[in-house]
Amino acid sequence: MFRRLSAQILLGCVSLALPAWVNADVRLPALFTDHMVLQQGKPISVWGWANHGEQITVEFAGQKATTVAKEGHWIVKLPRQPANDQPAVLRVTGRNTVEVNDILVGEVWVCSGQSNMEWPMSRSENPDAAINSSANPNIRLFTVPKRRSPAPVDDIKSQWVACGPETVRSFSAVAYFFGRDLQKARGVPIGLIHTSWGGSPAEVWVADDVLKNHPAYRRDIVDAYFPVLQRWANTPQGGPPWQPSELYNGMIAPLLQYGIAGAIWYQGESNAGRAWQYRSLFADMISNWRRDFKQGNFPFLCVQLAPWDRNKKRSIEEITKAPTESDWAELREAQNYVVKKLPKVGVAIITDVGDKDDIHPAKKEPVGSRLALLARKIAYSERGLIPTGPSYRRQMVASGKIAVYFNNAGKKLTQDGERLTGFAIAGEDRKWHWADAVIDPDRKNRVWVSSPAVPEPVAVRYGWSDYPVVNLKNSEGLPASPFRSDWWPATTLNSR
Repeated sequence: MFRRLSAQILLGCVSLALPAWVNADVRLPALFTDHMVLQQGKPISVWGWANHGEQITVEFAGQKATTVAKEGHWIVKLPRQPANDQPAVLRVTGRNTVEVNDILVGEVWVCSGQSNMEWPMSRSENPDAAINSSANPNIRLFTVPKRRSPAPVDDIKSQWVACGPETVRSFSAVAYFFGRDLQKARGVPIGLIHTSWGGSPAEVWVADDVLKNHPAYRRDIVDAYFPVLQRWANTPQGGPPWQPSELYNGMIAPLLQYGIAGAIWYQGESNAGRAWQYRSLFADMISNWRRDFKQGNFPFLCVQLAPWDRNKKRSIEEITKAPTESDWAELREAQNYVVKKLPKVGVAIITDVGDKDDIHPAKKEPVGSRLALLARKIAYSERGLIPTGPSYRRQMVASGKIAVYFNNAGKKLTQDGERLTGFAIAGEDRKWHWADAVIDPDRKNRVWVSSPAVPEPVAVRYGWSDYPVVNLKNSEGLPASPFRSDWWPATTLNSR
């Protein structure tokens, strides 16, 4: 009796020590569920878990691949497939068989950032009409659950759903409007993977090795968070607000083997006080994602920070009383800097859809639509398309005035209202004054800027404010991006 009991205890101890994959059924990650969308034109990775040494066969769209699980994991590559809106079945066979139904092949986009990306359709401007007309079997939605993790995780709990009034109501408004317009323009299925968290700074979306291997990030971010890291061990649910890399680990890492077309990104509010650092941090985050998704320099499209008066409750007259410095303007400049620094990066300008008294403007439809325009140009190379508003090209000083030249003017520069607003000018004394600005009738992309208070100007700014009051547009009706021509030290230059 004693020997039998001892054997049973020993067997129980051994079973507890065995890895979870021993005697486990074949299992797929959460990304492989009914109603999913696979990326067209790229080899299709299918992966999962099974017993060590178990033979796994994967079948999809007339293609078959076989492999053997090693230490509980397996992965196969299927040949690339063209876009197809005819539902197909994925079958995975080992000791058991798993079937995934109603699969489409099209374009898959990751949609990430902080609260303005997270903002649901139900809280966008006039949501009912858009929600009620949202049913589209060729748009599929996937929401990554919020998860903080001190180390990369390999799976999540979620599922794909077809787009419709019930499923889109709580889904990201920016992501939906982007997907809606892109699906209409491209005519192929669209898969949207939403993974965002309100209030999150950029550094929580960056891999640990990227931060620790960069001396400035290690000093200004990793070491600055050190007390939080110490407390993390005793507070696995997150405890203090943020720690570096935790959302990359919990909400990006599980997606890395999935085929995608690109990413859209709406974030920066939480980094505005460190706008100068964001110039490199945001660029390194994009490069980090591109490195780890292993799908080349995929398009990465961001949203410029919306106008907001930082809860000061001022009138427009008070806001525009005199030109001021602005870390939000510097963050917008950082976003534009990254567009110029990295390939296939674009920025959607939204100076005309902000809310003076709310950091979360309800007008999300123009944001998604402008991201879709950028995707059509940058990702799909559509010809004859002006994807964004006028952006600063160069200046020329002549006869006490500054001529400002713009890219993306379209057929010509235009304005809302009788006079251009938002231009400021300065001389060598670096004192800014509001300026008179006039679109040159003889040059489609030039504006003349001057002020009697600055007889010898050297630099010009446009929309340089937390809440820019501006009205310059191109012939497509897209607003011009805020900019400065000076390179005088930024207010956030030494921020950490």
